[in-house]
Amino acid sequence: MKENVEKQCLVCGRDEGQVPLIRLDARGKVLWICPQDLPVLIHKPGALAAKLPGAENLSPHHHED
Repeated sequence: MKENVEKQCLVCGRDEGQVPLIRLDARGKVLWICPQDLPVLIHKPGALAAKLPGAENLSPHHHED
């Protein structure tokens, strides 16, 4: 699996020196997301379609209030 040399959040672009990052493995790529932008992945994954392979096929989480 090929890992990006520079670790940056795929949403905001901040690096591991600025914020903690969470590793994502997606279709043979290693990507990173920060905790602040994790809700985008959970609730609006389609918004990441240009940056996260296969995001357009993910269903958003629905709350059961």
